[in-house]
Amino acid sequence: MKRSENSDNDKEVKKQKLLQQLGGQQIPYLTPADEDFQELWKTMYSNLALKEAHSTPPELHGLVQTALSTLLERGCLFQDLVQMKGKDMFTPVSRVLIGAPGHTYKYLNTRLFTIPWPDSDAGVRYCDDEVARACQAVKDLNDYLCVEAERCLTRCEGAQSTAETTESVTREKEREANNRTVFNVTLLNYMDPAGMSYLKEEPYFGMGRMAVSWHHDENLVDHSPVAVYSYSYKDTESCSTEGDEKPVSGRDCTVWHVALKVAWDVHTAGLALPLHSGDCYFMLDDMNMTHQHCVLAGSQPRFSSTHRVVECSAGTLEYIFGRCQVALNNLHKDPSSERPSLVSLETSVLKQAEEIHNEVEFEWLRQYWFQGRRYAKFSDWWCTPMERLEESWREMELMTWLVLCAVEGEECPATDRHEAVQGLLPVLEERNQLRQHWRARCQSRLAKTLPADEEPICRPYWSDHNASMPLPFDLQDTLSHLEDILNLAG
Repeated sequence: MKRSENSDNDKEVKKQKLLQQLGGQQIPYLTPADEDFQELWKTMYSNLALKEAHSTPPELHGLVQTALSTLLERGCLFQDLVQMKGKDMFTPVSRVLIGAPGHTYKYLNTRLFTIPWPDSDAGVRYCDDEVARACQAVKDLNDYLCVEAERCLTRCEGAQSTAETTESVTREKEREANNRTVFNVTLLNYMDPAGMSYLKEEPYFGMGRMAVSWHHDENLVDHSPVAVYSYSYKDTESCSTEGDEKPVSGRDCTVWHVALKVAWDVHTAGLALPLHSGDCYFMLDDMNMTHQHCVLAGSQPRFSSTHRVVECSAGTLEYIFGRCQVALNNLHKDPSSERPSLVSLETSVLKQAEEIHNEVEFEWLRQYWFQGRRYAKFSDWWCTPMERLEESWREMELMTWLVLCAVEGEECPATDRHEAVQGLLPVLEERNQLRQHWRARCQSRLAKTLPADEEPICRPYWSDHNASMPLPFDLQDTLSHLEDILNLAG
């Protein structure tokens, strides 16, 4: 949580510094109507590639656009209740994550869990055939864009290579491109500008209203591309008719655009690329790191399917189940009596288990239930894994109780007790703080405005009288007691 807040503060400081450098002036930007547009694209934005709608098979357009419309009409896209600068707010964009079973994607202190696309090994059951067909169409689009991204990346790297490049080096580059273009998730977004009371004005170039502000995409594998399929949902008359809208020079405000700029730079002209329904664009290689992009609102409601290679070393079920096993290796239960005990009382082992305990509770269980029962609109796929994670978490609660019993026991040497409490206290303090934080978020005014199946659930939660739980939900008394132990030792 603190790292996220620091990141937000850093971005705000950089933004204000950039605006100060500009001194009220605006950086120029180019669109295809400008004479130097292609030259700017080639020299400063060469890792941006466009695939126009007519070059994608019509049958794929049909399947994908029907799928997106179906998911919208079924109420399967959601405005996430995220945190920015320590404050809860709804995203202006409605979205859902579809992808490889068991994967997640984290942004703005929110972990989204994939609606699994069809996978023969995962046994995915959908709530009905319409949702199943929609997820299959999204998977088909993903497979198509994986191939196209590899082609774009290979072509881009080929253009940058010297004539002396050997055939073996070329083949190696092609293999690398293939490894980096296996998209494992897509974030589907939907936005209707007419339904928004306010959209921010683009601050640096005067490009008009933004549907998505300037940003880098988060949590991606380094140098992996991002592929975006754009679909304008239905016709509306024209740009917003709000009387206070500022005039826009240089671009057609009825057409959606993706805009790009060199990150935190005031000298390079920006690029605004119009997006027509069915167009795809690709940000290749390191473009997501060296450049920022924003989405400029058009007049029509619009879907985007944004395909990514998510950095998932700590974001899959396989990972978190592995972490649970590491923690639970320190729990022993007598085969005959089922009486629990700890295998090791080494401080490093105890601390690692408690850190994993926190990770399971706050990065997985509370993140999942904070989003209510939204995933049931698609499939029951996540039910069993989350039950399994919660059972592991309960075992870890028991382990925490055993640790506390051990450090208070007469047989525990004073020096060992002091060392153990000193190592564990910060982890338990963080646990108590985060429990109060998540409980408050679940009870917030914004949370209470959500539909019943999307309303946040504070889970796990239990009362002090719950005999099945070895420790209370609120750990304040426990923490005070541990602090007393430290003070006495000091």
